[in-house]
Amino acid sequence: MAYFRNLQMFVRVYELNGMSAAARDQRTSPAVASSRISDLEKHLGVRLFNRTTRALQPTENGKVFYEGAVKVLDAIADAEAAIASSGDEPKGTIFLAAPLGIGRRFIAPAVPEFKEQYPMIDVRLRLSDRSINVTAEGLDLAFHLGILEDSNLKVRGITECPRILCASPEYIKRRGNPKTAAALIAEKHDCLKLRYPGSKEFRWTLLTPAGPEKFDVSGPFESDDGDVLTQWALQGHGIIMKPVFEIADYLRAGALVTVATATPPVSVQLACLSSHRRLKDPKIKLFTDFMVARIKAELEAASLSFPGMSNTQTGK
Repeated sequence: MAYFRNLQMFVRVYELNGMSAAARDQRTSPAVASSRISDLEKHLGVRLFNRTTRALQPTENGKVFYEGAVKVLDAIADAEAAIASSGDEPKGTIFLAAPLGIGRRFIAPAVPEFKEQYPMIDVRLRLSDRSINVTAEGLDLAFHLGILEDSNLKVRGITECPRILCASPEYIKRRGNPKTAAALIAEKHDCLKLRYPGSKEFRWTLLTPAGPEKFDVSGPFESDDGDVLTQWALQGHGIIMKPVFEIADYLRAGALVTVATATPPVSVQLACLSSHRRLKDPKIKLFTDFMVARIKAELEAASLSFPGMSNTQTGK
């Protein structure tokens, strides 16, 4: 068991490029992490990492050993998954992350129901609108809402989510309703932007007659919490870009109104991301299947078509 734990720690130190990060991931102390790596190096008779006060880099032996260690851990995970799938009661803990809007509206309310069906499975849910590194943060899976980039993760698409630009009637009365992206820029409208460390949507990508184009927009406020932006928009402070499902009730009530409908935002994909290794765990598949079905059903039940939304936005 000690050797197995040493292997686990080595892989996480390698992947996270640090003792402290790996220790947090494995829920132990940096001293224990360092001790496990030292024990492994003594057992192998080689140095796996070059350590300095500022950096930790794998040696050539460390790089070779990492490839083998991952295969060993994968084989053990496969064996455990085979045993777990043959049992009557799946158990364990699932660590996942989701954007605030998705998490609050769909995932968090459904977790208790999932727990009732599978009482031996615990759920640790983290909500954030910032970019999540599934591997580095030791997550089993993460729900992602945005434009997907190339990655070595397993991607399970859920649905395309249309987005719109909208503002409160108060803001429109005061500043006018821009019909196009060009008017949005020329009239210097106040745009409320989602920003966080690592954020890539500093510009809004809108659909023009020439195709998708990026526009530099500015405004008085920014936040790393999308729901805060919605509240600012409701208070008349500017224009937001939002997935329709997040603001559907406000649109129905007339508290928010679509703007720049001639050049709507590009849609984003809602997907579930996980490492190939994690997908072999039966409890992960159970949870993913449960949540994907729930999210699809709730989105389908909601009426997400509103005046001013183009076929391009709705995907029709």
